[in-house]
Amino acid sequence: MGLKRYLLLVVLFGTMGEANAKILLPQILSSNMVLQRDKPLNIWGFGAVGELVTVSFGVQVKQTTTDANGKWKVVLSPLKTSAVPAAMTIKGSNTIVLDNILVGEVWLCSGQSNMEYAMRKIAKVKKPLKERLGYPADELEKANNPQIRIFLVNRKQLSKPDSIHKSWSVAQDSALKNFSAAGYFFAKELHEKLNVPVGMISSAVSGSAIEPWIPKDSLENVETGYFKDQKVGNDPGKFYTPMIEPLTPFALSGFLWYQGETNCFLKENISYSYKMKALINSWRTAWKIGSSDQNADLPFYYVQIAPFNYSTTKGKVALDQQTEPEFWEAQTQLLRMPNTGMVVTTDLNDYPDDLHPNYKWEIGRRLALWALANDYNKKLSYSGPIYKSVSFKGATAELEFEHSGKGLTSIDGKALDCFTIAGADGKFVPANAVIKGNKIIVSAKGLKNPAAVRFGFNEAMRPNLYNKDGLPALPFRTDNPLTKQFKPI
Repeated sequence: MGLKRYLLLVVLFGTMGEANAKILLPQILSSNMVLQRDKPLNIWGFGAVGELVTVSFGVQVKQTTTDANGKWKVVLSPLKTSAVPAAMTIKGSNTIVLDNILVGEVWLCSGQSNMEYAMRKIAKVKKPLKERLGYPADELEKANNPQIRIFLVNRKQLSKPDSIHKSWSVAQDSALKNFSAAGYFFAKELHEKLNVPVGMISSAVSGSAIEPWIPKDSLENVETGYFKDQKVGNDPGKFYTPMIEPLTPFALSGFLWYQGETNCFLKENISYSYKMKALINSWRTAWKIGSSDQNADLPFYYVQIAPFNYSTTKGKVALDQQTEPEFWEAQTQLLRMPNTGMVVTTDLNDYPDDLHPNYKWEIGRRLALWALANDYNKKLSYSGPIYKSVSFKGATAELEFEHSGKGLTSIDGKALDCFTIAGADGKFVPANAVIKGNKIIVSAKGLKNPAAVRFGFNEAMRPNLYNKDGLPALPFRTDNPLTKQFKPI
């Protein structure tokens, strides 16, 4: 939190006189919260200058004195998992008791409208759609799991001290109705598989581009000046400062991100890769510094924007049927950064004119697969097939994939579709594709010397290539120019 904000707090609270001064906490510290297990934990707040503050939680008792700006912080030693509600006492000139606190896993989810998409909207989804991808019947009505806790960021309130201490809620009733559906179903899957308390923080803004979520200086300095001499619009830092920065002292396990539609409408590709790289690095750095967290590479899992008819929309920039696949490529580049993962969504929109597909329960489940496999050592398939390499042999192209799982398959039992192939002239034609072990052999009648293969490289395509674990393959082109341009580290 910046010095200006603290000076404002001093004006508001530090000059009120000893008789009226009292200890205050940030919004993120409240009753019903989940504290991150196995990491040092900051407990912090505001008070009169020079005030003695004592924090008690379990067997730990920590003391400190507010500094010249009226701020204070203590660090609790790492805690073990606990599903037994406990109370924390913060004592200064006044006493605050936070109750019903659990210790488990805490994740932050952010982005634009598809992450903000609230649970109440799912209640309106038609039954056949719910049945197609296994929606838990009447989830909103029956949700009553006190081990899942939620915190919905209010951008106008997060930076203000809290005097009510009820900003965290159990994931049920009206609080859950307004919470991120993708975030909730991620938490639900984690809790079911790990049997530990899960806390979810949602900080998302409908219609937001990526730039407002990145500190302005981080965007300007990315890749030693990738955006130098360019005017980076969309208000860099606008949402980071009030909606992310105040959270950085609060220890987390990782991040979930669902955003990109706004930037896709601007026909971005490689520039989005660098912006997203700046976001990932800046958030990881902020939590490492703010939370005294030794993990420099906190997990960052994100969602491929779902298929949509971008080519038929009218806007400032002319779009075509390759605009979205090129944006998917930009998103894919981030998989080259450590501890990142992307959920594929090519099968998760039945209405291509709907920018907000309904299958948020499956989005949450697929995000959880990445976390369960990579962060919690669960032996499971967590990604669909991802293109690895191509070899051209005579009239055929042999494709190899990562994440084949139990094997490659056609999900509908029909011939593989959505493959195209081209020779040196770059003219792509529909291709025949056949599974051979963990490879796919691609060819086309009359094409003797293929030079490039594309898969699912059109916004209208809904490919049937999956692995036998039920996860769809990621669209790609072997002639992708971004791969050599983007520097991931």
